[in-house]
Amino acid sequence: MHNKASSRDTNSQNFPKHQTVETDPDPDIYDITYVDVSPSVGSTSPLSKSPWIAHVDPTDLEPPHSGIKSTASHTREPKNYSPNILMGSLFREEGHIYSLATSGDLLYTGSDSKNIRVWKNQTEFSSFKSNSGLVKAIVLAGDKIFTGHQDGKIRVWKVSSKDSNIFRRIGTMPVFRDYIRNSITPSSYFSFMRKNPTSTSAQGFRHVDAISCLTLSEDKKLLYSGSWDQTFKVWRISDLRCLESVKAHDDAVNAVVSGFDGLVFSGSADGTVKVWRREDQAKETKHFFSETLLKQDCAVTAIAVDQSATLVYCGSSDGTVNFWERDNNMKNGGVLRGHKLAVLCLVAAGSLLFSGSADLGIRVWRRPERGDGRGEDLGGGGGEHVCIAVLKGHAGPVKCMAVERDQESVSGEKRWIVYSGSLDRSVKMWRVSESSPPIEYQSSDPFDGPTELMVAPS
Repeated sequence: MHNKASSRDTNSQNFPKHQTVETDPDPDIYDITYVDVSPSVGSTSPLSKSPWIAHVDPTDLEPPHSGIKSTASHTREPKNYSPNILMGSLFREEGHIYSLATSGDLLYTGSDSKNIRVWKNQTEFSSFKSNSGLVKAIVLAGDKIFTGHQDGKIRVWKVSSKDSNIFRRIGTMPVFRDYIRNSITPSSYFSFMRKNPTSTSAQGFRHVDAISCLTLSEDKKLLYSGSWDQTFKVWRISDLRCLESVKAHDDAVNAVVSGFDGLVFSGSADGTVKVWRREDQAKETKHFFSETLLKQDCAVTAIAVDQSATLVYCGSSDGTVNFWERDNNMKNGGVLRGHKLAVLCLVAAGSLLFSGSADLGIRVWRRPERGDGRGEDLGGGGGEHVCIAVLKGHAGPVKCMAVERDQESVSGEKRWIVYSGSLDRSVKMWRVSESSPPIEYQSSDPFDGPTELMVAPS
């Protein structure tokens, strides 16, 4: 076993904590702080009042941020990007934030208080509560909401047809008929187990330990669930039936992500990243082991897939992020270094990768743009990923993130809204531009990052 404690229970680590946090609000309301980014003549830039600035041209701030400066030449590169800023902060005394999901104008947050809260325009819109088990994962599939819990169950919710503010539970996975079917005809129900040596009937159709992650298949017809019981399971969304149980690893499964070309990637506390090949056979769907991408001493804690660039990213408990490229026959393309503690979550959006860590920060990496038509890539040249921002402000480990496209982006600029949930019980909202130039750090503070530009060859 490898580093179980660091991967299965982030609360057991001695994480650094800031001495001050936002003033504790009334328990029944959130403290919401917004930054006005509109220019005002003859006044100090409102960005200077933001608690943390990830990357801003020094001329935009009074006084400038001492920890970060741009490596880009502003005389050579026109300023056609917006500053990366903290837009808002939500805080409530009800539990650590373990999961986030966003769809349209709604944001879903899950915590160890068993509550799932729904937000619209940064205002609480609705909420619903499970009977037991903290909310470890949230996935949205059409009109259904799937939540994975500490008690090993997956609960399914749906908006009431009469009132959009009301969410009703419509099922719990595994469903009752699965228990009946498995008890009467277990051999027929799990006949795939005799054919697939990676499957096990010992645990069957239900997880016997906490669910760590949920993800959808490429065609959105299947739901994958990973668990500390060392398995991932495959569920059909249409009838909520468990189709397959795969004994994937020798320790807790921390991440499962459906990728490209029918491939599924899983990461575990046993230090490995494995690739599984999905095959649809008649009325059955089966997954077969393909290869092991990574085998290391430290735990694998997060996986993200960039579908457009066919890249796979893996975060580890040692603070590194490895990546692989399909166009390079799934060979390791490099290692992104910068975090001081475990990487706890990864999200890929556009040409960016967001990595949240136990060191309280979020790093924003940009990959090279392919075929941009200008003879150079936007990632810094030479096929390198570059770090373009470090988002700071949380007083606890960053446990989860969700990203959506900023619909108010100016012409020619692609921006993203990033939601980050933390064990400091807060959710923060950031705005990040893909056009931001790379950064370098000049601070002796160990949490302000390294003193050189972080790149990784691909």
